[in-house]
Amino acid sequence: MRLTLAAALAATIATPMHIQAQDMNAPAYPETRRGDVVETQFGEAIADPYRWLEEDVRNSPEVADWVKRENAVTDAYLAKLPARAWFRERIGELFDFERFSTPVKKGARYFYTRNSGLQNQSPLYVRDGLTGAERLLLDPNGWAADGATALSGWTPSPDGSKLLYSVQDGGSDWRILRVLDVTTGEPLADEIRWAKFTGLAWVGEEGFLYSRFPEPEEGQDFQALNYNQAVYFHRIGTPQSADELVYATPDHADYMHGAGVTSDGRWAIITSSIGTDARYEVHVIDLAARGERGWAARPLITGFDNAWSVVDGIGGRLFVVTNQDAPRYRVLSTDLDAAEPEWKVIVPEKEQPIDGASIVGNELIVSYLKDASSLARVFDLSGQEKAPIELGGIGSVGGFTGEPGDPETFYSFSSFNRPPTIYRLDTASGERTVFAEPQLAFNPDDFVVEQRFYQSKDGTRVPMFLMRRKDVAASGKPVPTLLYAYGGFDISLTPSFSAGRMAWVQAGGAFALANIRGGGEYGKAWHDAGRLANKQNVFDDFVAAGEYLKKEGITPQDGLAIQGGSNGGLLIGAVSNQRPDLFAAGNAAVGVMDMLRFDRWTAGRYWVDDYGYPSKEADFKVLRAYSPYHNIKQGTPYPALLVTTADTDDRVVPGHSFKYTAALQAADLGPKPQLIRIETRAGHGSGKPTDKAIEEAADIEAFLAYWTGLTPKD
Repeated sequence: MRLTLAAALAATIATPMHIQAQDMNAPAYPETRRGDVVETQFGEAIADPYRWLEEDVRNSPEVADWVKRENAVTDAYLAKLPARAWFRERIGELFDFERFSTPVKKGARYFYTRNSGLQNQSPLYVRDGLTGAERLLLDPNGWAADGATALSGWTPSPDGSKLLYSVQDGGSDWRILRVLDVTTGEPLADEIRWAKFTGLAWVGEEGFLYSRFPEPEEGQDFQALNYNQAVYFHRIGTPQSADELVYATPDHADYMHGAGVTSDGRWAIITSSIGTDARYEVHVIDLAARGERGWAARPLITGFDNAWSVVDGIGGRLFVVTNQDAPRYRVLSTDLDAAEPEWKVIVPEKEQPIDGASIVGNELIVSYLKDASSLARVFDLSGQEKAPIELGGIGSVGGFTGEPGDPETFYSFSSFNRPPTIYRLDTASGERTVFAEPQLAFNPDDFVVEQRFYQSKDGTRVPMFLMRRKDVAASGKPVPTLLYAYGGFDISLTPSFSAGRMAWVQAGGAFALANIRGGGEYGKAWHDAGRLANKQNVFDDFVAAGEYLKKEGITPQDGLAIQGGSNGGLLIGAVSNQRPDLFAAGNAAVGVMDMLRFDRWTAGRYWVDDYGYPSKEADFKVLRAYSPYHNIKQGTPYPALLVTTADTDDRVVPGHSFKYTAALQAADLGPKPQLIRIETRAGHGSGKPTDKAIEEAADIEAFLAYWTGLTPKD
């Protein structure tokens, strides 16, 4: 099935072509019952005719029937798309390469995942020594017939004798924790339920810390709001009922708590948050004094004012990354054994924001973002800068896991045209060697990855990445373009490889990623400029990106497709309402579409840091102005829209997409289709099996390709 790029270029030409809309007009939509729910909020009557679609598909036969009928219509439509088979085959080919995670070393053992290419889930392997024989530890591909049960997080114990891991079923955010004997490969009897948004932190070899919520009421697993998260200690060999409560705040049920342990095992770190914002409180527990003091936690940082991320500890010395008095972050340290610990600056704030930090050997490795692309700098533990790590152009770095005193680390580097290569770095000598490099069916050098900058509505300079085939870029001709963005929650979008995006570009199109405001690409100020009352900047930045692509002749006037997921799905819904004339087609994936009720389900209440409170009048007015569900323009021609969601998404519940789609289909939006694709046994995205990921990507891209005129010809 593998094709060389030379053959692909010879066989595929994509040019914008006139779309005969009557061939693939909007089909007859299933009938959707309109309710009579109307609520008055701050003097305005808000109609919510599809409130009933908020019910869980597992609990409501009416919703389940609606899902079945919508999927039947969508499946029949997608089956007629002329490029669907081409995209399915090409994306499958592009997925089919061996890929590794960055190894984690514990004791003398090295742990990593490896996928042979098309395995639905990635198995976990171990080596005894760097050059030792590879041994399979866990293969999640046998856990469920449909491949939808995944290995989520995992961490070996300090000496590498045991493995703690979490299991994700059907894409849900809930996790089951289990333990494996690494030497024998046999599972232990330990099992933890109702863990969610949890770290995995060993306390020596005796047990581990984890975070959990109370068991929800029956039937509310996927919709109930999450309150009263607490940290527990589980001792190996005991039942969960015997677990010890380590840290909780019953007087503040809305607080979230995560636990970590420093590499030397001296300190347990409890980090608390009240939302998605990077504002934390930090408590520390001296594990060396646990026999005397138990789980007594003393405050280190209070007030929920700034971001504080613990890098690691060496004895009493603790290293952190913070944005206190440094919007682009800096590295500090303190002596926890001192009577009155004081903070000392190790690495001051620089022009580029810090994206991560770790201590390996006797060095501090700090990764930065320069215009949304990775840099890696090295410092000694006093903050003296050393030679940087050369990464190789536009791309993203990950990993750098390791421990103080161990001068060996692993990291990955990837870009839009390059899947991750895994490197081993000897920090003592600076020598870098390849641990695992993918063998590809294409030549990355046959594609051009560039970065451009454009002006938004208010004059703000916004970066954008652009990938095209070299011959397409050299031709100077406009081609159908897929524009992607996120714009929220301080999340930075950096260059990464996607089989679906590469298939689009191999077909002759262009792919653009806009680093719009709301993300973390330039630190706190960039995030603040795209949230709460400033949220409209996010939409303006995205619209400006589309206008730039047309003005510069990168995409034709009728050839622009847009895509975003989660908060990015909200983005697609909002801009489709605000500028339906600008876009030919769009994919709104697992989006937050009802901005007046998003805080009613699961983790939605945490999002008020970015969106505001629907219950507060000032915030309500902002949310009401852009909520996708409430601002559909009746009688206006819209782009072709494919909404995608999943029945087990307990992050952004599928009711958002259900209601939004019902409202789209009830409006007169012109001849183009407004469809919804609802995946079963899948969630917000993580843990999705490879075969489902390929099918979904092929459906989306074939849909977008049809309505933009992208026509690969074999």
